[in-house]
Amino acid sequence: MEIGEDGFYQSVRKGRGMNWISGRRLRALCWKETLQIFRDPSSILIAFFMPVLLLFIFGYGINLDFSRLRLGLRVDDSGVEAAAFSAALTGSPWLEIHHYDSRAAMERALVDSKIRGFVVIPQDFSRKLEQAGDTAPVQLVADGSEPNIAQFVRSTVNGVWQTWQLQRAEDRGEELKREIVLEPRVWFNASAESRNFIIPGSITVIMTVIGALLTSLVVAREWERGTMEALLASPVTRTELLLSKVLPYYALGMISLLLCVAVARWILHVPYRGTFGALWVVGSLFLLSVLGIGLAISTGMRNQFNAAQAALNAAFLPAVMLSGFIYEISSMPVWLRGVTHIIPARYFVSSMQTLFQAGTIWKLLLPDILMLGCTTMVFLGLTAKLTKRRME
Repeated sequence: MEIGEDGFYQSVRKGRGMNWISGRRLRALCWKETLQIFRDPSSILIAFFMPVLLLFIFGYGINLDFSRLRLGLRVDDSGVEAAAFSAALTGSPWLEIHHYDSRAAMERALVDSKIRGFVVIPQDFSRKLEQAGDTAPVQLVADGSEPNIAQFVRSTVNGVWQTWQLQRAEDRGEELKREIVLEPRVWFNASAESRNFIIPGSITVIMTVIGALLTSLVVAREWERGTMEALLASPVTRTELLLSKVLPYYALGMISLLLCVAVARWILHVPYRGTFGALWVVGSLFLLSVLGIGLAISTGMRNQFNAAQAALNAAFLPAVMLSGFIYEISSMPVWLRGVTHIIPARYFVSSMQTLFQAGTIWKLLLPDILMLGCTTMVFLGLTAKLTKRRME
């Protein structure tokens, strides 16, 4: 007995109904998923509107740079040197100087977080500076409640002091003797802007959420609408069913990734130094991993609301906390560092920061590509294991 050209009767009788693929059925299923995507406004919003919105939030809402530090200044010396150093502090592009008449007022402003620190130039500053071998002290008090800011205040004021000393010596025709000369040189992010590494990491977080959220709804939606029973009663194999859920959303995710990179490059003005071939390889493996996570959740839960909540928790929190995007992985406890190895976002953060800041360096990208390939097989394999071609 034969049923059509697909040979479904013979396949089931021989126990091979799950092991082969019909190109015609796969195309039909992919077309069905594509129509569902375009007929569902939420999918379009998730894939195109949400990434751009989140990217603007990350790009403009998170800034780790301190371009203007509020600093108090009290000058007790009326000498020329004290006035010159005060002018150097006021003219610094990194400092916003507020002059105070008393030390007590500066201390109150520091306690109230109106300023981040203050500088006191004592009475005999100019006299001691003119005397050879004498020490001209300047007091700096920084807000230690935030150690990073306090360190930045100290280094900034020290830099202004060193620059002013060099300029003073040059104006007087003197040679300032320094035992050690530091000439800082920054590689890959010469402007030292935090946006240049925040944006690549934020693209990882965004694509993790988008990919997991999109596919977390597809299988659960089939169960809720009652169309899964019709699919299970058809000659569709498990492989065809999984591919039809992955391929359309993979294409949608790649378009979303390219949109994020374009916004980062031409609107947020973050330099991109890698090749699009490397971006395609890394992005494809990462998307397949997160799509596998979403499909596994959707297959196991069969409820759209619960699947969406689980996908957000399983994708967003690890991508932010354990990927190295914000918190350095090497500073985490040993057991937690072990957990990060199964998180695809860890490898995509590293790859995206390499592509944006350094370029296509295969020596750095290949280990991440290998690990992303492993996570792809793990999560898609888990989805295949959870997918059953029978009613339960």
